Amino acid sequence: MDSSSDLFRRLEQLNAIGAALSKERDINRLLETILIAAKTITHADGGTLYRMTEDRQALRFEILRTDSLHIAMGGTTGNAINFPNLPLTNDKGEHNDSMVAAYAAIHDKTVNIADAYTEAGFDFSGTRSFDERTGYRSQSFLTVPMKNHEGEIIGVLQLINAQNPQTHQVTPFSSADQSLAESLASQAAIALTNRLLITQLEELFESLINLINLAIDEKSPYTGGHCQRVPALTMMLAEAADEANEGPLAAFRMDDRDRYELKIAGLLHDCGKVTTPVHIVDKATKLQTLFDRIHLIDTRFEVLKRDAEIHALRRQLELRKEADGAADAAIWQDYHDEVRVLDEDREFLRKTNVGGEAMKDADLQRVRDIGSHRKWRNVDAVETEFLTADELDNLTIRAGTLTLKERDVINYHIVATIKMLEQLPWPKHLTNVPEYAGGHHERMDGKGYPKGLTREQMSWQARMMGVADIFEALTARDRPYKPGMKLSQAMGIMANFKRNGHIDPDLFDVFVKGKVYLKYAQQFLDPQQIDAVDEAVLTA
Repeated sequence: MDSSSDLFRRLEQLNAIGAALSKERDINRLLETILIAAKTITHADGGTLYRMTEDRQALRFEILRTDSLHIAMGGTTGNAINFPNLPLTNDKGEHNDSMVAAYAAIHDKTVNIADAYTEAGFDFSGTRSFDERTGYRSQSFLTVPMKNHEGEIIGVLQLINAQNPQTHQVTPFSSADQSLAESLASQAAIALTNRLLITQLEELFESLINLINLAIDEKSPYTGGHCQRVPALTMMLAEAADEANEGPLAAFRMDDRDRYELKIAGLLHDCGKVTTPVHIVDKATKLQTLFDRIHLIDTRFEVLKRDAEIHALRRQLELRKEADGAADAAIWQDYHDEVRVLDEDREFLRKTNVGGEAMKDADLQRVRDIGSHRKWRNVDAVETEFLTADELDNLTIRAGTLTLKERDVINYHIVATIKMLEQLPWPKHLTNVPEYAGGHHERMDGKGYPKGLTREQMSWQARMMGVADIFEALTARDRPYKPGMKLSQAMGIMANFKRNGHIDPDLFDVFVKGKVYLKYAQQFLDPQQIDAVDEAVLTA
């Protein structure tokens, strides 16, 4: 008989176990907690937890424990359970009622067996074979079906060899044991179902995020990898910060929820790019829109060369009556000189259009001179300036390929990101996602955008994303306007950003000392980009 004090204590255990089950996020740890709790509350020496297979045709071994034999398999142990599934039907399609666990699942009925060796109606040949191999004596069995809130059997909890707490002698499972185990199985089924449902919702949510990133990828092959690499690099830096035992980040720690929140923020940090016109995202040259307009300018040069040739031929015709060889040669010399200048100006504009290097003042003025001093007749035979105002505006971009207006359009993606993310009804453990994702273009000195936040106004996580975003952009191999930098060059630029207040100096030190940059490079960069980096200079 169970004493009232022992029963009361076990009821308290049951309540505590129920609370613990509701908090566990990891499926394997949850399954282990269920089995270990059931063993503890019923004083069982061993036990097995089965789960229903996806096709609902069999039970699959998930967790197996036998304390006296020191057997621990499945779950977080790393020891795989290689036993075959227990089928719920036999070869004839009939219920497999000979197996206790299968019987409990099929009939939704608890089976309490005092002694397996004397029990009739069930096949314990496998149990006896196990006992013969190990010297064990499997005696009392308590097998409880696990049913979710929709009435579906999702698993079976089987306990073996109840023990007297004082004498450790094997005893049958009492009615109190059975009631407690059934109550626990019910709580466990609900906790497991809820965890599986949450996991499915999280997977669906992440799939939707990946769908957005896929849309960005499809819009622009040049920035598609960015949406995947920045989250990966952010998490690498976050883990290095979590491992720091000294310095300003010594107290920074993350649990699983913190990691998941940062991961989601990383995946969504550029979701606003779905609003950015693709011709601006992919603008590889200064004159590119839906196509590179340098070819229009090429055509105009050809028109001017044609006009120069026609003008030379007309002058020659005027000299035919005089037969002046010297004047005729001078005409062709003037023509060739003009064509040479046209070709030089053409080549200059083509080089300018690339936008690879910062332009000097003299080069900017030369573009303006070509645009305004040269004239050509357009398709309406109207003489007009060689370059339109828009072409002139683009070709005089001092550095890069974007005009100020286009930069504003590009920069707006972060505003769009924040607007989009702030519209979502985030659960409590994800409430920081908009702040983390929306801060990766801010600067520590307050000169960033869109809010002009300072270092003190930003979380560590938002600052981490800023470091990751910049380093990925410097080293990326898939940009239309530049090749991926060497590692040493990128790290040198990052060090300057640290010194001028662009990125967080403490995080950059972790980035260097934790060799996050190298771990990322080995995974994502071309081997030719990876060269020697002088860490001492970077952290000085």
